[in-house]
Amino acid sequence: MSAKTYEVRTYGCQMNVHDSERLSGLLEDAGYVRAPEGADGDADVVVFNTCAVRENADNKLYGNLGRLAPMKARRPGMQIAVGGCLAQKDRDTIVTKAPWVDVVFGTHNIGKLPVLLERARVQEEAQVEIAESLEAFPSTLPTRRESAYAAWVSISVGCNNTCTFCIVPALRGKEKDRRPGDILAEIEALVAEGVSEITLLGQNVNAYGSDIGDREAFSKLLRACGTIEGLERVRFTSPHPRDFTDDVIAAMAETPNVMPQLHMPLQSGSDTILKAMRRSYRQERFLGIIEKVRAAIPHAAISTDIIVGFPGETEEDFEQTMHTVREARFANAFTFQYSKRPGTPAATMEGQIPKEVVQERYMRLVALQEEISWEENKKQVGRTFEVMVAEGEGRKDGATHRLSGRAPDNRLVHFTKPDTEVRPGDVVTVEITYAAPHHLLAEGAVTAVRRTRAGDAWAKRNAAEAAKPAGVMLGLPKIGAPEPLPAAAAPGCGCD
Repeated sequence: MSAKTYEVRTYGCQMNVHDSERLSGLLEDAGYVRAPEGADGDADVVVFNTCAVRENADNKLYGNLGRLAPMKARRPGMQIAVGGCLAQKDRDTIVTKAPWVDVVFGTHNIGKLPVLLERARVQEEAQVEIAESLEAFPSTLPTRRESAYAAWVSISVGCNNTCTFCIVPALRGKEKDRRPGDILAEIEALVAEGVSEITLLGQNVNAYGSDIGDREAFSKLLRACGTIEGLERVRFTSPHPRDFTDDVIAAMAETPNVMPQLHMPLQSGSDTILKAMRRSYRQERFLGIIEKVRAAIPHAAISTDIIVGFPGETEEDFEQTMHTVREARFANAFTFQYSKRPGTPAATMEGQIPKEVVQERYMRLVALQEEISWEENKKQVGRTFEVMVAEGEGRKDGATHRLSGRAPDNRLVHFTKPDTEVRPGDVVTVEITYAAPHHLLAEGAVTAVRRTRAGDAWAKRNAAEAAKPAGVMLGLPKIGAPEPLPAAAAPGCGCD
């Protein structure tokens, strides 16, 4: 008898991506195996890990559930589960609108999924269980990591901010921090498994310490990461300008394995709009942070999030955003057209901006940022970088005979494939010869190849998956995280 298969569909931010790895780990721990790529619902269990920050998130969910209904009718024993932020928000309506759903669970009790699936099977009725607060920190759960060489590590869950455009605090709750010792133990275990890059993850990552009463806890954590032998790269996302203090900048500058990269959400350059958004900083404070970071880390690549068309935004307000972008000179920006997020104060504010006005401003902002990104990338030509080879970053690598990876500042680099074998997780030294707005090229020969334990881990994982194509647990059974999202994907839910 073959094992039951599962498919997890993920929507939203890195927190959901990481949670989906835990859901996969839980299901594999319970005996399920991952369905083949492209299964498209042809699995014994299909799990939707949902996001609630877009206006039409519920329509998208119910459309997808509707497409699975006839498939479930033809497949006896198939089960469908809905979790994540939209499940936390719409707990009472999902089963009413889609009665063929078997399980609904929330953001605080993802560890219950296998039990709820079994209970639904035995009792032959839908199980809806939404916890109002965190039952156990999710990192204690089994995890199926997507990458052998890079990992997410959650340091906190929840958020104490009250931004008017964001529903996340209502769905993920108040901030809850992990003990530093637990975080460092997880990182050390990951490194022992071959991971060489970790990304510290939190809804408001640099507020870490507020729950445990230590205002400098985040900078101390960064410095502690610097003492872990074998850990080559440390990143974090997403911080908040309010909590970004000088001790964090000093820790970044003085800890060799903390990368010269910063994602700092701006959202708007207008003080009036920032106030309406209930953001606790103003343009001058934001630009002051950027200036301090550049003084301490001259080659830092700084990225951001920006919302265009927030209710009440005037042309003058938008010009303040454009001014801030010109001054900050971001390496790249994740730009969003404002959309109503049900349940947020902003959704009912007066002064909603017509779509055509929002679109026109958005296009102007994108054009400006494209120009700046290209100019900033051109400054990298002639520089030599150590590039960590990545898997799946270069869509055209096969046709161009190149490989791809990330520079320390997280810029995407495509480089000429060397004669010697190079594996994801290995490190190559290259000189940049050409710049485009969203990537760099190293067209000359690779000057050095460094085989790493991370590359060994990738090779070991691939050998294991070749022997057993589905359902292979990666790394330790109770820890883990995926490869960082590519630059084209938004780094968060746009609410940091």
